Amino acid sequence: MADGSITKLCSCRTDGKRLGARCPKLRRGNGWNPHHGTWRYQLELPLDAAGRRRQLRRGGFDTRDKAADERDHARALLDLAGRDEIRRRQIADLLQTVTPQHPLPERDLVARRIRADVPTGTRLTVGEYLAEWIKGRTKLQPATRRSYQDHITAYWAPHLGQVALQDLTAAHIESVFTAIESRNAEIAAAKASPVKEVRDTVKGKRTVGAASQQRILATLRKALNDARRLYHHRLIDRNPAESVELRSGKSPRPRLWTDAAVNRWRHTGQRPSPVMVWTPAQVGAFLDIAEAEEPELYPLFDLAIHRGPRRGELCGLHDYDVDLAAAAITITSQRTSVGYQVIEKGVKSAAGDRVVDLSDDTVTTLRTYLMRRAGWKLAAGDAWADTDIFFVRRRDGQPWHPETVAGRFDRLVARSGLPPVRFHDMRHIAATLMLAAGASIKEIQDTLGHSSYTMTADIYTSVLAELKRTTAQATTKLVPRRNRPKAA
Repeated sequence: MADGSITKLCSCRTDGKRLGARCPKLRRGNGWNPHHGTWRYQLELPLDAAGRRRQLRRGGFDTRDKAADERDHARALLDLAGRDEIRRRQIADLLQTVTPQHPLPERDLVARRIRADVPTGTRLTVGEYLAEWIKGRTKLQPATRRSYQDHITAYWAPHLGQVALQDLTAAHIESVFTAIESRNAEIAAAKASPVKEVRDTVKGKRTVGAASQQRILATLRKALNDARRLYHHRLIDRNPAESVELRSGKSPRPRLWTDAAVNRWRHTGQRPSPVMVWTPAQVGAFLDIAEAEEPELYPLFDLAIHRGPRRGELCGLHDYDVDLAAAAITITSQRTSVGYQVIEKGVKSAAGDRVVDLSDDTVTTLRTYLMRRAGWKLAAGDAWADTDIFFVRRRDGQPWHPETVAGRFDRLVARSGLPPVRFHDMRHIAATLMLAAGASIKEIQDTLGHSSYTMTADIYTSVLAELKRTTAQATTKLVPRRNRPKAA
């Protein structure tokens, strides 16, 4: 019995009782009747967790050879566990979950799960796999790990967590993005509602844009590629995420806050683009307000708006990175936040490791800041923290938290009455100012630390054309005319 028995039986009945293997029609002469009954096998399985005996019984085979083949296949699956009794019991558990209408799992599939050191007793779900996958990604940068985890928690686990990994299809994945778009439509409709109570239901909620959806898909694609490719996983034969196509995830192009755009914003609250940049006149107005109302952070804002370092690069700038005699700063590191915890790390890419030249005005601003910082240190006494970070808080010399810097910037913009821009948009403003001054795309690429010339050109071609039109308008208005030409 341990090797498994094979029998033939039928469903014939006598006096209400099934004859089974005793039916006389099963045989024809000295052999079996090929037109009556079916074959089945029975295989002794390892004891269950409670120590009880159990058997695998499966039937409905047309021939004895087919029954024997599946019986041998079941034995081969059990043999994959070797001498590991716990694993043998798990494989037996898996065999008993297979319904009569479905074939036994493939040997390679079970072997993969053993190599991956994941439970074999049940069908591995997408949620279970992703939880194990992210746990094993120990070498990820903190921000990348946080992004992966957020995507799993917010989208993949809730929507597809119970789907068996091997059953996952492109249709399953596409359904998640259909749900995201439906929610986007609900949020947009609620925000446009004339009823305040309806608008309040989505206060602080944001739609998931095309670029974000691409990143969400990229998380699953990476996880499934690891399931398919890595030697210790190989849990699936194909990656269904590879065949999913989403709408373009390209970042929106910067747009200029022209007079017409500002007028429309003041009347409707709508921005022409999620990424907006100030004109030179608006930049000047902002810097004047910042110098008066935010003297602690004014030098940081001035450097950001003229030279375009990233927020983390500004917050991570060291004293030894700033050479005012040479009128240059060296950017090699950054201070970013993951879940509000500050992380110090290298720059984003090799191109981000760069030297940025400074104008005379910016050098003067930074010299003035250093003199003021010396006064702050003297006033703080023992409360002052001697760090080598360049931009620090007035009260204690501690480095700025990146989120605090962005928050102070947002509040200052809101008070200024200027059309809104984000902190990150100051990089685009810096590029716009360089374009207005006649800088080449290559110079802008090097200053901002972009890894690709094409990317820089692609981002700023549209804003350059808009800037040229605005400049042309301003130049025309400088010429005094007795009779200004009127539009036809």
